[in-house]
Amino acid sequence: MDNNKTKNEPVGLFADKALKDEPINIENSTTAPTQPININKTSASHTANVATSIDTSSNSNYEVEDSTNRESKKTTIASGEALKLAVVGHTNTGKTSILRTLLRDVYFGEVKNEAATTRHVERAQLIDSQTGEVLVALYDTPGLEDASGLMDWLEDNTASRRDGIERLQQFLAADIAQGGDALSSNEDYSQEAKVIRQLLASDMAVYVVDAREPVLGKYKDELTILSWAAIPVMPVFNFTDSQNANIDEWQTMLARRNLHISTRFDSVAFEFEDEMHLWQNLATMLTHSEMLEQLMQRRTEDWAQLYDEANIIIADFLLNVAAFVREISDDDDPMPVLQQMQEAVRQSERAMQHNLLNLYKFYDNAVAATPLELQAYQQDPFDPELLKSYGIRTTSGAAAGALLGLGIDAAALGTTLGLGAAIGGIAGGLLSNTSSIADRITGVKRLYIDPATLTLLATRAIDLLTALRHRGHAATDATQLLYKGDKDSNDLSGEDNNVTPWPTNKLPSELKKARGKPQWSSLSSGKAELAQSLRLDMAWSLSGKLQSYKRES
Repeated sequence: MDNNKTKNEPVGLFADKALKDEPINIENSTTAPTQPININKTSASHTANVATSIDTSSNSNYEVEDSTNRESKKTTIASGEALKLAVVGHTNTGKTSILRTLLRDVYFGEVKNEAATTRHVERAQLIDSQTGEVLVALYDTPGLEDASGLMDWLEDNTASRRDGIERLQQFLAADIAQGGDALSSNEDYSQEAKVIRQLLASDMAVYVVDAREPVLGKYKDELTILSWAAIPVMPVFNFTDSQNANIDEWQTMLARRNLHISTRFDSVAFEFEDEMHLWQNLATMLTHSEMLEQLMQRRTEDWAQLYDEANIIIADFLLNVAAFVREISDDDDPMPVLQQMQEAVRQSERAMQHNLLNLYKFYDNAVAATPLELQAYQQDPFDPELLKSYGIRTTSGAAAGALLGLGIDAAALGTTLGLGAAIGGIAGGLLSNTSSIADRITGVKRLYIDPATLTLLATRAIDLLTALRHRGHAATDATQLLYKGDKDSNDLSGEDNNVTPWPTNKLPSELKKARGKPQWSSLSSGKAELAQSLRLDMAWSLSGKLQSYKRES
């Protein structure tokens, strides 16, 4: 519920003129998965979003606002008031897609590659994650289907000497704005009426432009009608990463209509800086911009905290794997143990990937495709060919990905006496060494995950995090523009695209230390909570180094 107004009793400049719209459609979506318990000392708190179409669980950032029979009425925005922002535009330009990305919500609304998907006004709110204060109320409106026809009606049936708001009010009172079976299809402007009612009840509007579209007469008519609502309108270019973008032509047309402030915000190829520019440009058009300034500050803080938390998740995973050890006698066949260790690491990597997906609110289910559907993330980390494709080479004479012993132990670990010998074979990804003379005397052999595989796991995790930070929540295809640095988003394992965070023979000191701490690994001890608490401080240290390896500016 809007904390800034008494329910059903708003007052404002045009409250007596903006006619009541039909009830907002509230459609409950599948509840988002519960966020995993984070190992961070402080949990990153996202800017909360409230949406009418989202169900919730007790530990989610969402709340449900019952907007049925709610009448939105405009007030002149003043200091301390939440901004009412209408999202408008032609059908199928990506209005709902932009809102999904702004809300970090793959569940909001309905996104399809067809016209007129949104049929009713849907409301969502951006809330200060620290204070709970409503900062921005967002209104997703139906697409403008026939602005040219509506413009003809307005010119024929309203007096040109009347101001824009009066002409729009006259339209809203006409039968063609009500819809119904009595009207022929070319007389029904009920969808446009929903948009105009919300415009008159809003403080500002963003006009979503599909940057791939040419500048047509119908878009000029839309802007003329929107200008009559007497509120600031800012064009927002969607799908700007397309090679077919016509932004220069659009900006020329917009300037001729005195729309000199616009911004780019691609709902698929997301850039956090573009979102900040969107809010900054809107703020320049307001007399009182305190709420938007507060929103920008909080979102910037939350975005940085998310990144810190994501690196903690990756660091914790790597330490858990590095400390993983199994002991066998010299006479035992190592292959059954090696296979068990490999499967445990595969499952651990998958759990880490899911934690990152959930942290950034990309849920790995049927609602939306995720980067994990890419082949690169499905490949076995113990596949020797995968190591080779990442340019990872071992320092011993064994084949890439094979079981390694003395050579890599002495060069990369530096914490053992290096008395082990290679077990041999091609199971891959595991290192045999005896960490003490006592082990050698008693015939004990210790098996670890080798540095080459640790390096590969780190590289894949960093790549996934980068992908998630550049992926809009409107992306419906796993291969859609994961991040602009990709030469080919279908192949994330090419040698030219992947740079390992460290040389294989120079593991970070935290991972070296983990070799002598088997109690740090839940894979060794089976005591997940205890092992996690023991490696927590070292995870903080390693996460700082991971951030220095980031591939983005």
